[in-house]
Amino acid sequence: MFEFRLGVDDLAATWFGYSPLQETVLSLRTRRRPGCYPEQQRWVAGWRSRYAALDTALLDSLVTPLGFVPDFLTPRPAVPRPEFDAELAGLAATPPEVVRTDVLTAYRSAGNALPPVLAELVDDPSALTARVAGALEAYWTQCLAPAWWPRARSVLEADIAYRGRRLSEHGAEGLFADLDGRLSWQAGVLRLVDPHPATTALGTTVDVAGRGLVLMPTLFALGAVTDITQGGPPLITYPARGKATMGEDAGTGRRPPEQGSALAGLIGPPRARLLILLETPASTTELAHRLGVTPAAVSHHLGALTAAGLLERARHGRSVLYRRSGLGDDLATGGRRMTANS
Repeated sequence: MFEFRLGVDDLAATWFGYSPLQETVLSLRTRRRPGCYPEQQRWVAGWRSRYAALDTALLDSLVTPLGFVPDFLTPRPAVPRPEFDAELAGLAATPPEVVRTDVLTAYRSAGNALPPVLAELVDDPSALTARVAGALEAYWTQCLAPAWWPRARSVLEADIAYRGRRLSEHGAEGLFADLDGRLSWQAGVLRLVDPHPATTALGTTVDVAGRGLVLMPTLFALGAVTDITQGGPPLITYPARGKATMGEDAGTGRRPPEQGSALAGLIGPPRARLLILLETPASTTELAHRLGVTPAAVSHHLGALTAAGLLERARHGRSVLYRRSGLGDDLATGGRRMTANS
């Protein structure tokens, strides 16, 4: 168990963020452990041929059979919403001795021998780092950036928007109680139960001491985990709320179910469909992708629904997220009830 002792200043300095590089690296777990990430499998199938043309031997070796990755592949972001290229440049500048140590530690911790491609390169860590950076850049460009990352980013942004409301409405206790089952909050102490036997037996108390706390949603965590080994404030990574929605319409052209005639008859089928989807926040780009239409078409309907008071909008980083208002909730759920009773 980890215990984080947070004062008022630490809570004030706590911030949320995400890392496109971390999501890129951890997405490789979908090939090593597909049963743990069913919502990602349609995406994986969609880019299978493109992935096969990459440096697959190296990419597959970056995740151990137990799902561990060398620490240098997931550096802590310095800002809430870093760019992938900037993070990759930082990875490429990792000191060679750190790269070698992290690779060996990841595989030894998992009790596995190094795969041939890593065994060949681990004693030349500079060459290994350059090859890893090139392989990750190609994977990002060919597989993730075109459609997957805009959708993933919307899920992460929606999670952060929800957490911000949770904190403002329920305070720190409400925020941490809802973040993940491994976390609990009481009297200024945040406790994280880590299921890994070594850390559970060890136990660690961390006095945050004015450094603040970084909270990072991810699509590839099975539970909250922490990193207190790098410099800077402690970091807790947790499963993103709504990550299961990544399994919807993943490049298949399949649209959400049509809404019943009552709601569609009142505001029209396109706007009814949007209102149902916006139970959780989403951006114009994500909605266009999910519905298989242009962003301009979605934007027109979003504007009308917002003007009618059925949606709320808020800016988060570079994205504008839309979500049903209280009136929109009443109309959407009322429309469902009318459909069920008809």
